[in-house]
Amino acid sequence: MSVTIDRAARIRQVWDAAWDKGKVEALDDLLSPDYRRISSSGELQDRQAFKDSISATRLAFPELVTSIDEIVVEGDTAAIRWHSSGTHQHSFLGVPATRRDVTVSGVTFAHFAGDRIVDEYVTWDPRALLTALGIISVGQDQ
Repeated sequence: MSVTIDRAARIRQVWDAAWDKGKVEALDDLLSPDYRRISSSGELQDRQAFKDSISATRLAFPELVTSIDEIVVEGDTAAIRWHSSGTHQHSFLGVPATRRDVTVSGVTFAHFAGDRIVDEYVTWDPRALLTALGIISVGQDQ
């Protein structure tokens, strides 16, 4: 199996375990101990903070499904286009459960050193989530 196929398969396997099943410890097999995740807003998370954020998201959206729509691996870089869907069943970021179905999408660029991801740059639109939850309406966030 080529390194490219192996990396894509490992990403799919670990994302499924962590995001869909809540088994965040699976990330330890893919992410470097000094891993960092940088959002488009500049927020920085280490591996434990990322695991904690997945757990918090899954508490609020217990039936969350995150689908990888496309992965392109070239050299030590993987581009991952994804979307997540779920029902807001418990408080999230201070917002009480709305029971609304939400879908958000984004793109993550992951960089490998050997067999581990050392950093990820992720971009998605949090306003889409807030709009789906009924927190803001289009045009209100200007």
